[in-house]
Amino acid sequence: MTTAPPQTSNSVRTPPGVIAAIILFSLAASALICYLVYFHAPTDVSGTHLRSLPLLNAVLNGCCTTALLFGYRFIRTGRIAQHRAAMFTAFVFSTIFLVSYLTNFTLHGETRFNRLSAWWPFYWKLLASHIVLSVFALPMILITFFLSLTGRFPAHKKLARYTFPIWLYVSVTGVIVYIMQAAIH
Repeated sequence: MTTAPPQTSNSVRTPPGVIAAIILFSLAASALICYLVYFHAPTDVSGTHLRSLPLLNAVLNGCCTTALLFGYRFIRTGRIAQHRAAMFTAFVFSTIFLVSYLTNFTLHGETRFNRLSAWWPFYWKLLASHIVLSVFALPMILITFFLSLTGRFPAHKKLARYTFPIWLYVSVTGVIVYIMQAAIH
């Protein structure tokens, strides 16, 4: 009779149900955003309530970007505890951003950009890439965090190589989109 070798955190397989739940949650969040942007009538058509939410969203994206860059630097220099704190901070900023973003769309609807502007061709391409990558970023971020929190560090490191640049791009372009909307609108 042989016994199985003890499992270490490196050999523990991720339960497919957890990954499926994260993906379903991410799809539901994306569907909610799509509904709010394209089908939901804004509740504050006059735009008088919480008018500073887009600015808050840009600030939260900027703070997330800063935390991501610190987290990257910390992991590159082997400072694991600081990396973990920075990435958790980025996650908190992104979570608050998502709540604020949903609130903004519920109240105010979509921000219109002047299609006659010379910036329109650049803007819509930037916005499209931002939106598409944000849909992929959410489940990737959640799965990357799950892998880290459950001690699956080799899998975490492997996925983080893709998650980090996408998350960083979405955060940076979120700020650029806000600046362009504020300048042209």
